[in-house]
Amino acid sequence: MKRVLAFDFGASSGRAILAQYSDGALTYREVHRFENRPRQADGHFRWDFADLMENVHKGIEKAGEFDSIGFDTWGVDFGLLDEDGRLLEDPINYRDGRTAGMLEQAEKIMPQAELYGATGSQIMAINTLFQLLALQKEQPELLKQAKRLLFMPDLFAHALCGSEVCETTIASTSQMLDAKSGGWSKPVLEAFNIPERLLAPLVSSGSVVGEYKGAKVIAVAGHDTQCAVAAMPDPQPGAAFLSCGTWSLIGCELDEPVLTEQSRELALSNERGANGKVNYLKNIIGLWLIQESRRQWQREGMDYSFAQLAQMALEAEPLQSFIDPDAPEFTPPGDIPARVREFCRRTGQPVPETVGQVMCCVYQSLALKYRFALEQLSRSTGQSFTALHIMGGGAQAQLLCQMTANSIGLPVITGPIEATALGNILIQLVALGELKNLDEGRALIARTEPVQRYQPEDTALWNSSFERYKTILKES
Repeated sequence: MKRVLAFDFGASSGRAILAQYSDGALTYREVHRFENRPRQADGHFRWDFADLMENVHKGIEKAGEFDSIGFDTWGVDFGLLDEDGRLLEDPINYRDGRTAGMLEQAEKIMPQAELYGATGSQIMAINTLFQLLALQKEQPELLKQAKRLLFMPDLFAHALCGSEVCETTIASTSQMLDAKSGGWSKPVLEAFNIPERLLAPLVSSGSVVGEYKGAKVIAVAGHDTQCAVAAMPDPQPGAAFLSCGTWSLIGCELDEPVLTEQSRELALSNERGANGKVNYLKNIIGLWLIQESRRQWQREGMDYSFAQLAQMALEAEPLQSFIDPDAPEFTPPGDIPARVREFCRRTGQPVPETVGQVMCCVYQSLALKYRFALEQLSRSTGQSFTALHIMGGGAQAQLLCQMTANSIGLPVITGPIEATALGNILIQLVALGELKNLDEGRALIARTEPVQRYQPEDTALWNSSFERYKTILKES
């Protein structure tokens, strides 16, 4: 029997999940949940690292005895350590505005075509490279003090056992990893004047990096998306995946990166998977639009549950108005419903007024954007997809799952809901020698976790709406 503890840090909360694996059976339970809300401090939107570590220790205490521990969260964010291994300041959250204008600055240093050809990463202002560029301009003295940069999952591990490593999946979100060799890209580091000594040695997913009170500290797939994909239950040939949470990451597994100019223009990204494959994907804003809309209505005194929002969306007349979820105005926190209305007004569409109309617009826009992304992936890889696996919190959003099946015209298979935590757990079990590899772990998930299937409906209506949607994307 083995017991492993998985910490998963999401956009608004963190969780400690304790799993037990014995005689081929896996059980798990949440032992601690806590807030993970960025805070304004010293002029920036920051992680509250001390508070999070306090909750890590609470989770460890509640878990009791366990054999190993691992951490995952979103990509790109990092902390800086001094010569003595102390954190110089609370890490800055990617939603902070400091990277505004950094893409234009970066273009003067290295053309985007060259940068993409080296790293294969979708070029987004939130990426670590552009955060460092902003830091060079705003706080050069801080960079001079820094001995080591650690991405957030590796920073949590460091706080427990003193390790200074960089796990490969989280490194591949940085825009600094060589897409072909899997090492740090020397041309990129030299062009942007980033000393390689600042970056920690790379380790593969599943590496044991230290020990904490007798338990192994394991560098799981630090990027939560790659943990989720690791738990995809027995994918059929030709299946695509959608890790659906605050962000939606839709893609497929490949043996080699795609570094063509077409791939760059389509804003597709090559990320390292926990199993060594390339996860070729598109980043799309996801449930953030629904989460932040709900928070806005709460601020206005209307406390709707997610189930109520979905029901009101279902009652609204469908396929009237659409947004581009990735339009820049939808990224910052704030009044998302007002921004939805303004987008529709600006693009000459019916303006959704009621809560249900706004939610219907958001749900169906996500479903149509998933189709748009799948067509881009198909064009770039030459693959014809046969089904879509939806994993993570979005697997519970039945309306979104059905709309997605309608939109893409393919079966949608949902589950597991706890994909990120389960991937974290599976990687630990492989590292401990309990599972041979992740394929065996995926077979275990297929046997033990419930899945639901959605078949396409009203495809002719959704096909015509998709043609309208593509026009709106061009106009916006």
